[in-house]
Amino acid sequence: MNTQHSSASPGSTDNTTSTGRIVIVGFGMVGHRTVTDILERDPAADVTVISGEDGHAYDRVALSSYVSTWDRALLELTGLPESVCVLHTRATGIDRDNHTVSCEDGTSVDYNHLVLATGSYAFVPPVPGNELDGCMVYRTVDDLDRIRQHVEKARADGRAPRGAVIGGGLLGLEAANALKLLGAEPHIIERSPRLMPIQVDADGGVLLADKVRELGVTVHLGTVTTRITDNGTTGRLTMELSPDDGDGHGTESTSSDLSVDIVIFSTGVRPHDSIAGTSVPEPLETAPRGGILVDRLCRTSDPDISAVGECAAVDGVCYGLVAPGYTTAGIVADRLTGREPTSFEDPDMSTKLKLMGVDVASFGDAHGATDGARPLTVNNPFSGSYGKIVMDKDGKKLLGGILVGDCTSYAMLRPMVGSELENPMSFLAPAGADGGAAVGVGALPDDAQICSCNAVSKRDIRDAVGDGACSVPDLKTCTRAGTSCGSCVGLLKQLLDAEGVEQSTALCEHFTQSRAELFECAAVSGIRDFPKFIARFGSGRGCEICKPTMASIFATLDTGHHVLDDGHAALQDSNDRFLANIQRNGSYSVVPRMPGGQVTAEQLIIVGEIARDFDLYTKVTGAQRIDMFGARVDQLPAIWQRLVNAGMESGQAYGKALRAVKSCVGTDWCRYGQQDSVKMAVDLELRYRGLRSPHKLKMGVSGCARECAEARSKDVGVIATEHGWNLYVGGNGGATPRHAELLAGDLDEETLIRYIDRYIGFYVRTADRLQRTAAWQEGTEGGLQHIREVVCEDSLGIGADLEDFIAHHVDDYTDEWKAVLDDPEKLRRFVSFVNAPESPDPTVQFQKQDGRKVPLPLPELRTAV
Repeated sequence: MNTQHSSASPGSTDNTTSTGRIVIVGFGMVGHRTVTDILERDPAADVTVISGEDGHAYDRVALSSYVSTWDRALLELTGLPESVCVLHTRATGIDRDNHTVSCEDGTSVDYNHLVLATGSYAFVPPVPGNELDGCMVYRTVDDLDRIRQHVEKARADGRAPRGAVIGGGLLGLEAANALKLLGAEPHIIERSPRLMPIQVDADGGVLLADKVRELGVTVHLGTVTTRITDNGTTGRLTMELSPDDGDGHGTESTSSDLSVDIVIFSTGVRPHDSIAGTSVPEPLETAPRGGILVDRLCRTSDPDISAVGECAAVDGVCYGLVAPGYTTAGIVADRLTGREPTSFEDPDMSTKLKLMGVDVASFGDAHGATDGARPLTVNNPFSGSYGKIVMDKDGKKLLGGILVGDCTSYAMLRPMVGSELENPMSFLAPAGADGGAAVGVGALPDDAQICSCNAVSKRDIRDAVGDGACSVPDLKTCTRAGTSCGSCVGLLKQLLDAEGVEQSTALCEHFTQSRAELFECAAVSGIRDFPKFIARFGSGRGCEICKPTMASIFATLDTGHHVLDDGHAALQDSNDRFLANIQRNGSYSVVPRMPGGQVTAEQLIIVGEIARDFDLYTKVTGAQRIDMFGARVDQLPAIWQRLVNAGMESGQAYGKALRAVKSCVGTDWCRYGQQDSVKMAVDLELRYRGLRSPHKLKMGVSGCARECAEARSKDVGVIATEHGWNLYVGGNGGATPRHAELLAGDLDEETLIRYIDRYIGFYVRTADRLQRTAAWQEGTEGGLQHIREVVCEDSLGIGADLEDFIAHHVDDYTDEWKAVLDDPEKLRRFVSFVNAPESPDPTVQFQKQDGRKVPLPLPELRTAV
């Protein structure tokens, strides 16, 4: 990229831009958007950028994804033409009389019009000790690099890394998630009685805190940090914590200490407006609460200087979201290229985010501040969802709302703020329940804003479809909808459907291929590295949809490649990262495999001793296994070492894979048994164990038609007959239970195994992401009959290939937990997140109830804390 600025004078007329040379100070997301908007309107514009950071502008909204790749290039925004000069130096002063900007490296840059896009900086409160090594902020990729270095240093010094985030807002939760992904035990210190106090109300905050705790994060609510000191003996920092006294100050009489390696301040941002004071002969005007004061056309007190983004105080107000920043960029671009600009309007401050895997949305008058506002809430602690919509005093007009856990209604509700709702409950209750009804995109008015980040209405989308846009990528290109936070992408698909446009089966916005097509791409190419794979077959850096999907495909195709090998661990779902199911209180469950429900007396004794020694709650599951609950993540290797030594292996209760094969006692013991169901169940479980699939798989084998193993409720069910085995497929439990259907009858063992191989192989290769076998059968063109033709008649000629696929899996199978125990690098991942021995986590506690060990209910625990 060209880094030399032009020498043309301010009065130069060698371009078509009415204002001559445009100099933009700041190269963040809004600075970058200002450049692209100007060039979009006038490709010949003379633009120079002064960037205080090295490298190209990048997507700060997606900063958390950097932890998974550590590749800044994947965050970078689109490149700029060579005609744009980018100077990597810091602007230090403005000479308004001579129209020049002076820079830190001695450069002086002439301008005809100056645009200030200096953004904001992280605010660090005046806590004593905030300058100590290990105290930092979460704002840039450089900040994340520093956080990683401190985590690695703590680990190298022999400590289990622990970090604390001061501030439980949006960025605070993201910072805590970054600590968690880095292998550090995260704590959140929030002075408010709830997390995300600006976006979420009290009830939503309770559910959000519960969900965050379930992920292994310690949450300290109503707490302030009064002092940070350097504990030289341990190499850690000591935080003095106290309950908030209501004024942001702690109560010393009830203070406690928290020892950490890192303290991350996430207590808000402040506009980077210092450059206004460097202006001569007079400083630019600033707002009373900070920010460079601009009018609604983004003009400062100097007509030749504009301000955009977070540094701009529009009529005295600064906005910290990217959407209003993009709006200011467009206004300035219109003005500087001779177009009639639209005045800035108070922006939609709605937010929808997935924080640590938890969906949270807030829109409109979320807290019901409007006179006469009336809330309608649905709080379901069993499903882990909370929804509130705020209506006007007449109960007709939507004012705003809050969603936690289940945000599927957000895309429809946000654009309807200010509109009348005929049946508000239909947006909160499931279809057909308590007045719920499926609400379609047709209910939205044409002026409803579909993409708040880029101010795109439903009418804009319909016009684009009328002009030939026929896919989500087309709509993104011509309207910019869905190109920022991405929360409206689902609604774009619905709008295309409503307009009669046939939709693609793309996995997500980063891959145009379906899961089945991506499976074949991976199988043929042999690529097992996600960055290389997405570079060849997709675009961007990936998301929470495609990363675990590809991780599963890689594991399915290459059984010998462990899911926690370098580059793959960060792609996994949370359970797969620690090879255990995380429970509601942040502890983990341990489920050893018991093929067909069989277990030896010696193994039972070992299980009992482990449960006793680690104080675990035990339960026999419906899949005929013993589940042990309440283990800390750092205890998992020790527990599994004892299980492996006893000849037991991972039951993969944490994975999208075969869970278990349930069996009756069969011909050995039952007087009605017609075939050896126990042996068949053991053979099937050992054959398909560890096979990663689009969703979990369950099987059952019954020794006679009395069906004691309930085989017809399983994905694959086998029932003995007088002449052999009947094979049933596509049975699922869950919200909509479905019985399996007969695929073939009276099969000998060899044919039975061959048909199951083909069925499972066909399903794994062609099903959609997270699609159970029942839904796959129904969605397959031709339904069960087509599947029967492929499996039993080999109509596609791929029977041998499907059998080879399963045979390859059987030959390469290794127990995932044994592989971890044999690899010191993998063992390093299992550091304490919760309830560490040296500092027990108060959020992970248990009580005895009817003789059972159960997690202490979180609402009760919260009061105790």
